[in-house]
Amino acid sequence: MRTVVVTDPPRADVGDAEKLGAFGTATVHEALGRVGYLGPDLRPAWPGARTGGTAVTVLSWPGDNLMIHVAVEQCRPGDVLVVATTSPSTDGLFGELFATALAQRGVRGVVLGCGVRDVADLREMGFPAWSRAVSAQGTVKATAGAVNVPIVLGGQLIHPGDVVVGDDDGVMVVPRADVPRALSASQARIDKEAASRAAFQQGELGLDRYGMRDKLPGFGIEYVPYEKWAE
Repeated sequence: MRTVVVTDPPRADVGDAEKLGAFGTATVHEALGRVGYLGPDLRPAWPGARTGGTAVTVLSWPGDNLMIHVAVEQCRPGDVLVVATTSPSTDGLFGELFATALAQRGVRGVVLGCGVRDVADLREMGFPAWSRAVSAQGTVKATAGAVNVPIVLGGQLIHPGDVVVGDDDGVMVVPRADVPRALSASQARIDKEAASRAAFQQGELGLDRYGMRDKLPGFGIEYVPYEKWAE
C-alpha cells in the first residue's frame, strides 16, 4: 500500500450532495437502480442522523487512527469522512474529540468501517456517524496509511469527492459522475411516491395501482372462499 495524502481532489457540488441527503438513502438507492448501498452492517450511532456530503476517504490500519488525524486537515465544509481499514476492525477509532475538530471545519459526518465510541456525546452534538460497531476499545497512532485514495467499504468502491448519503436506513455512495442522474431520478421517485400516497389515502390498493392483480394467477395464487377452504 502506498502511504500518500492526495490533496484537493475534485468533489461533487456540495449543494447537490445536500439535496441527495435530503432525499434519503432508500430513495436514492432505488432511483439509481439499487446500487451503491454499503450494506446493513453500517448503522447510525444515534437515531435520526442524516447527511449528504462529499467523501474524504481514509485507509487506516486496524486499531490505528493516525490517518484520521492526518485526514482532518484535508476536510472542507460539506465533506463526509469515510474510513476503511486494511483488515477487519471493530476498535473505536473515532470519538467526540475527532467530531469536535471535524464539526469546526464544517464536516457533515463520518462513515466508519470500524468502531465508534462516545456515542452519547455524538448524539448531543448532533454529529452524524455510521459505523460497523460501537466499542470503547482505544487505538494507537503508529502506522501510516492513505488519505483521498479509492477505498472499498461495504463492497462498494468509493472515490474521494463522491457523494455519501446516510440516514437511519444506512449509507450509500453516489459516484461523482452519477450525481446529476441521481438528482433527477430521485426527484422523479419522490413525485411518483407522492402520487401513490395520495391514491392510497383515497383507498386504492397497491395490487391495482401497480398492475399486480392480473399477474397473481401466474404466481399460482388462488382466491378460495372460506366455506370451500374449510371443507
